[in-house]
Amino acid sequence: MNIDDTYSIRHITLRDAEALMAIYNREVLGSRVTLDLVPRSISQQRAWIEEHQGVYPALLACEISTEEVVGFASVSPYRIRPGYSTTVENSIYIAPSHQGKGLGKFLLSSILDEAARHGFHACIARVAADHVASIALHKSLGYFEVGIEREIGRKFGKWIDMLLLEKLL
Repeated sequence: MNIDDTYSIRHITLRDAEALMAIYNREVLGSRVTLDLVPRSISQQRAWIEEHQGVYPALLACEISTEEVVGFASVSPYRIRPGYSTTVENSIYIAPSHQGKGLGKFLLSSILDEAARHGFHACIARVAADHVASIALHKSLGYFEVGIEREIGRKFGKWIDMLLLEKLL
């Protein structure tokens, strides 16, 4: 899949571990878009990739001209109880220099299509309630607000509210 002959999207593989880790760990260390507090090791990143090789897919975006990995999106189990098995939760991360170019929308749309092909019915997104760009991205693809989890997380000495969004696939 391509967007404007600038980016291509494909399934992740183990050879992508370092690139994905770099994108993710930047957010761990410098933002509140993830509530992870400790950067992933290469072995943890490889294990994450292996978890996303089957029914819970992950896609990455590469710049076509350089083949540089510039973002990724995934779906993961929403809850472990069997009654939730048709619902997933999405994650999306785009390198800062590639944000605002339509890549996030294309990548998120692509992972939602993959989730639907895998038979999932609903997708949940938990977004920091003050992350305006991510909220707008999700709403542009048909997510609707379900509610706010008040002060559910803490990072960098601040309480974080999470906005719950849902999309039926």
